[in-house]
Amino acid sequence: MNAFQHGLAIGSDPREIVNLCLAQIGDIDPAANAGFIYITDALSSELEHVLHLLQHGTGIEHWYGSTGVALIGSNQEIYDQPALSVMLASFPEDGFRTIDSIRSDTKKSFTTTQDWIDTHQARFAIIHGDPTNPNVPKLVAELAEGLDGGFFCGGLTSSQTQYLQIADTITDGGLSGVLFAPEVEVLVSHTQGCSPIGPVRTITEAAANIVMQIDDMTALDAIREDAGEVLSRDLNRLAGFIFAGLPIRGSDTGDYMVRNLLGIDQQEGRIAIGDRIEPGDQIMFCRRDGNTAREDMLKMLEGLKQRCKGRTPRGGIYVSCLGRGRYQFGDNAEEVKMISEVLGDFPLTGFFASGEIFHDRIYGYTGVLTLFV
Repeated sequence: MNAFQHGLAIGSDPREIVNLCLAQIGDIDPAANAGFIYITDALSSELEHVLHLLQHGTGIEHWYGSTGVALIGSNQEIYDQPALSVMLASFPEDGFRTIDSIRSDTKKSFTTTQDWIDTHQARFAIIHGDPTNPNVPKLVAELAEGLDGGFFCGGLTSSQTQYLQIADTITDGGLSGVLFAPEVEVLVSHTQGCSPIGPVRTITEAAANIVMQIDDMTALDAIREDAGEVLSRDLNRLAGFIFAGLPIRGSDTGDYMVRNLLGIDQQEGRIAIGDRIEPGDQIMFCRRDGNTAREDMLKMLEGLKQRCKGRTPRGGIYVSCLGRGRYQFGDNAEEVKMISEVLGDFPLTGFFASGEIFHDRIYGYTGVLTLFV
């Protein structure tokens, strides 16, 4: 199978950046029948024009992707500049189907493709979501359940302007992407950007996203106990260093989702976190740690290298959190360069997201890597 083709260009003129990307790609693989597009939010207003130019310039009808505050390419991370990252892919003609935008109800999502799904037993998808829609986490879980155990990789759009996704056409407000048949071979994994600083605890009193008690003590006492004296001295700064980790029930790898601390009520000893919780849920407190993030990233990549069994990926999509990249790994694209250092050079595209989608959940402060092999 042929390697995918990738191009990345910086610039504000739609035709110019498309032409630069296509020039980097060179002769287009005649088998290429799908494209992935990630474009900075500074070019949101030009997305329709860019998509049209790519469709016309490549002859490829099917495109999938998102806008983002920052972009990823092969050994590149692009910040604070208008840019475009594209990857041309070749799949079996009957090996993929578009997931049209889903905004509130997944029940009718696959009415036109259900026969294809049943025939191919399709379960894996690359999906993108609009973070301004509060239903998106529920939609991800319901979509996975509707596929009888679907497994997704992708991310939530990051933007300072319009929250746009691409699924053949430009869309927003929901969840969209591309579903693959099993003959499209993929390897996927994710890496954490935070490390636990205390034990797994049990929430004993909570309502919505407010935690009152943990292990029968006030939530604030629990976080002070785990954070230590130095960080606890200035509670106003605590939210910038400490996060809530929500362990995933049944995980045999100790997996957990990281959520922000949104507020601390010192008088009542309560905390607010960026997710809904209930009494009986588990919680642990985590700290952003650059060294641990590098170690976990390397562990993920080495695991994928073993699973590749000597093969160089045909192409890849990497979705990382906005809080990672230059903020945890350094300004010289160190996070993305680690991928090629371990797995070799191959076409890579992606973006820095407002939340990362892995399996049937939305994570934070993680990196999600999809390899097509």
